Parts: sequence; C-alpha cells; structure tokens
Amino acid sequence: MTDSPPSPTAPIGSRNEVFAAYLDYFRADIITTVEGLSEAEQRNSRLASGWTPVELLKHLRYVELRWITWGFEGRDVGYPWGDRRDDRWHVDPSESLIELVSVLRAQGEHTREVVLATDLSTVGQPGERWDGAEPATLERVLFHLVQEYARHAGHLDIVAELAAADTPA
Repeated sequence: MTDSPPSPTAPIGSRNEVFAAYLDYFRADIITTVEGLSEAEQRNSRLASGWTPVELLKHLRYVELRWITWGFEGRDVGYPWGDRRDDRWHVDPSESLIELVSVLRAQGEHTREVVLATDLSTVGQPGERWDGAEPATLERVLFHLVQEYARHAGHLDIVAELAAADTPA
C-alpha cells in the first residue's frame, strides 16, 4: 500500500492498472483508518445515520461482491445483501475485525484479478444485479466502485477526526 493515491502524472501501464491502483489504495486506506480506531470506536456510531466503521468494512466487501462477482461476472453469490439487516448495515458482534478485514482483502484480490484480466469495454453478464437494465461495461462498474470507495473514505475520515477530537492527548 502507498500513503497516497496514484499520481495523475506518474506513468501507469494501462487504464486497468489505474483502476486497480485506485481501488487498492482506497481499500487499504479505509482498512488502516478502521484499524487505527479503538475497538469501541470501531463498533459504535458517531453519525445520525447510525453506521459503524466495522459495518463500513463489511459493506464495502459486499459492494465489490455485488458489482464484480454477482453483477459483472454473473456468478451466484448466495445472498448478495449480507451486509444488511432490517434495511441498514449490520455486523454481528461475533464477527471480528480480523475476519472483516480478511474477507474485504480477499474480495479486493478477486476484483484486482478481474480488472487486470479483462478489457474495460467488456459488458457484464446479464442477471438480477442489473434490475432489468442492460449490463454495464467493466469500465462503468469500476468508475462506480472508485466513487463509492472515495465517498466512504471521506465519511470515515470524518468519523476518525471526531474520534481523535474526543481522545485525551
């Protein structure tokens, strides 16, 4: 992992590698931020919406699963909404941070493999993911994933800042 996202001026071999590098950066940044919080901060919410940092980790794993594995690849993933319960994000108390991070990293490795092995103009497989619409290209899916990660990384930065402000120096 690097401490900053890929530079727009640094040469990278292909657009696929640019997408993979940004996703890898955001994923690693979010994991590092959550791991840097106390256990209490990882499992409690500071926001009106009620989500917790560990719920965000689980959500992002399922986001990649839904868009890459279930959507783009058209593979059966069982229940693709496993990050939700009662219409909100959910992590069972028995799910450890180590487990959540491991599963997100494994999903990220799969995403990276798909991204690096597939032409960006390839259209995804038809299936339930698309809600009756035509499947998107890999490039469109990846733009969506990058914006989702970037948005949630910003959310998490605010949560971490609030936690740090309440921590005695």
